[in-house]
Amino acid sequence: MRVVHYSIQGNHLHLIVEIDDASMLPRAIQGLSVRLAKTLNRLAARTGKVFLDRYHSHVLKTRREVGNAVRYVLENFRHHLRQDVAPNGTDPCSSAAWSGTRLTDDVPIVSPRTWLLRNALDPVESNVRCA
Repeated sequence: MRVVHYSIQGNHLHLIVEIDDASMLPRAIQGLSVRLAKTLNRLAARTGKVFLDRYHSHVLKTRREVGNAVRYVLENFRHHLRQDVAPNGTDPCSSAAWSGTRLTDDVPIVSPRTWLLRNALDPVESNVRCA
């Protein structure tokens, strides 16, 4: 599983991922959840469950659907904050900071491999671009 875009909200995550074999998605999500939970528990000096054992997945099939999903994930923080306190620019708790830049090994996302994700956003449609 390759995380291409993400957004961290107050009580949930939004991820746009690529995976070679759809049957492996549950295992991949479980592995990511375990890794994140161990890190968060260590940082908070606590133990126990961090995530519920559920997630929602949706296969994106069209260029428009992928573009809308990427925009939703990268701009979702605006929906959760009051208009008068919503920060300008990009969400600091998302992968938006790396959009349009060359990705290196030290960033938490990867460049998309699929045509749909590489070509989802037309520069005329949005100022958010896939990396």
